[in-house]
Amino acid sequence: MTTLDRAACEARDRTDPLADFRKDFLLPPETIYLDGNSLGPRPVGAAERAQKVIADEWGTDLIGSWNSAGWWDLPATLGEKVAGIIGGGSGTTVVTDTTSINLFKAASAALRMQAVDAPDRRVILTQRENFPSDIYMLEGLAEQLGDGYEVRLVDDAEVTAGFPEAMTDEVALVVLTHVNYRTGRLFDMATTTSAIHAGGARVMWDLCHSAGALEIDLAGSGADMAVGCTYKFLNGGPGSPAYTWVAEELVNRFAQPLSGWWSHAKPFEMSPDYAPADGIRRFLTGTQPIVSMSVAELGLDVAGRVDMAEVRRKSLALSDLFIELVESRLSDHPVEIVTPREHADRGSQVSITHPEGFAIMSALIARGIIGDYREPHILRFGLTPLYLGFADVWDTVEALRDILDNRLWDDPKFKTRGAVT
Repeated sequence: MTTLDRAACEARDRTDPLADFRKDFLLPPETIYLDGNSLGPRPVGAAERAQKVIADEWGTDLIGSWNSAGWWDLPATLGEKVAGIIGGGSGTTVVTDTTSINLFKAASAALRMQAVDAPDRRVILTQRENFPSDIYMLEGLAEQLGDGYEVRLVDDAEVTAGFPEAMTDEVALVVLTHVNYRTGRLFDMATTTSAIHAGGARVMWDLCHSAGALEIDLAGSGADMAVGCTYKFLNGGPGSPAYTWVAEELVNRFAQPLSGWWSHAKPFEMSPDYAPADGIRRFLTGTQPIVSMSVAELGLDVAGRVDMAEVRRKSLALSDLFIELVESRLSDHPVEIVTPREHADRGSQVSITHPEGFAIMSALIARGIIGDYREPHILRFGLTPLYLGFADVWDTVEALRDILDNRLWDDPKFKTRGAVT
């Protein structure tokens, strides 16, 4: 049992093996940042890196930087760094586009492959609780394909049970989020992938809410493909490019639908006939956003220096503490923890519900303690071990207690919603 006082939390911070990583990030003073599961903070050197690209590589060297500064190879260079973080293996990952676009490309490629291997399979399964953009992209793809293709939604309980009902002989592809963005539930990648393959389907994982926060072994799990972003736990910056991973044995079987010139085998021959490059480069489409890609590299370099097993240990310790403090100090209020208690089922966030969740989060943010809100009534707290400590968790729950005990959330200014919530 944790000794529930701030002094004990401070003592744990003093012996934290990851404490020095806090110096790698620039955060406003007097701020506790609990929203790294939505947008990671700025790494040290990000502004300088952007300035170098803009002033020197673009400003001075101009078009020559495609060669001299390595711009042309940047998607694959960063892809190698991402591969090391997600257990992908060399030559399996490329950084490019957005998660939604990469998901569309990879799902289309998977279905084209299944049309050869299992032509009667035309159903795409995904979680009802998946991030909505994933569902929208799959629905759009199915509509474009027509000819019997459809998307079916399954509940998280069906996934954790191994698909006893949904995995019929119609299913071609299953697209799953590794960590539920609302609740923080973590799904067992290896076991789930095995169940999907046993049912005759391919599987794609969305790693947006897990990469950089816990150990991932895509190759070891037997997964077919994965997509993810770099702006959450990988701290790449707002809108920084996403990535695609494809199992090594499948890369050259995949034919993606957005076959732009960057994925051509010989792009500078300017041939009117398309021929895909060998390897993961065939998942590129058009010219890359070099400034944002260059800045994203800093966050990837930080993640590459970290022992992800140590990150996971601290993440679970922080969330254990958060859950214990919420249960012991907020018990007089209609607060419910919706994140699983079991370590094997928990990502790197804790989500709680309250009928006045939006106003409570607004009041908390006004104090410099930044989490975020998701419908319905969910307050999300991302627990990022590289820049959060145990005392931060204590202070957060104490602030919540004050806001709830004194109904400080019940102020019109905390109930006004902006375009982004």
